[in-house]
Amino acid sequence: MSRNTKINALLLLLVAALAVLPLALGLGDHKEEPFTGADAEAETAITELQPDYEPWFSPLYEPPSGEIESALFALQAALGAGVLAYYFGLRRGRRQGAARAAAETAGSAGGSDAAGAAGASEAGPGPIDGTGA
Repeated sequence: MSRNTKINALLLLLVAALAVLPLALGLGDHKEEPFTGADAEAETAITELQPDYEPWFSPLYEPPSGEIESALFALQAALGAGVLAYYFGLRRGRRQGAARAAAETAGSAGGSDAAGAAGASEAGPGPIDGTGA
């Protein structure tokens, strides 16, 4: 098993553990809605501390249901993941292209003297003296 395969398997196991452990350990069982978002938790805490608190502003768009709100959040997460995947793919492609170009340059410069002289004469005149050899 290669090193990258081991790392990927370990990361996959870690992600699965992060998803399963809160459920297995019963975290949040004492709450009415155990796994609500941070916004709902903050609202609950603020209401407990100051019941007469008045928000400074209201949202520009309030989704009609929690399902639509979840769908919009999932769409936002998917778009963000797509942008990150594109960026990292672009970086990897550029790095691979540069490595391939360097390998081709090193491969063509590392040939025998007879092949190099033949290649130079076929390429045309040289850049400095115009003799081509």
